[in-house]
Amino acid sequence: QVRVVESGGGLVQAGGSLRLSCTASGSTLRGRAMGWFRQAPGKEREGVSCATWSGVTDYADSVKGRFTISRDNANYSLYLQMNNLKPEDTAMYYCAAAPGSWARCVTVDFAYWGQGTQVTVSS
Repeated sequence: QVRVVESGGGLVQAGGSLRLSCTASGSTLRGRAMGWFRQAPGKEREGVSCATWSGVTDYADSVKGRFTISRDNANYSLYLQMNNLKPEDTAMYYCAAAPGSWARCVTVDFAYWGQGTQVTVSS
């Protein structure tokens, strides 16, 4: 059974920071690309940041310079450090794993999804 679990969301004022964490059953992360996605009400789910198994990273233009993705392959964990948060960052954030070691940072390239963690940024 593949299981992906996110944590770390919450309510924060604009300009603040949050760190999201994702853990998965051991076999889920081994050799797989991982990513963070978000979905705001009335909008499609979008890629925020992704990392291949070897550590190559990709970021949405809207978060470059503010968010940092990292992964701990030894502990099957993925993180997203979010700084200088803006109200437009408010969304449900999802962690996902791809079938293979490389993936584009788009939803169709990812197969396993967590339930999401809510991030709300007040102005």
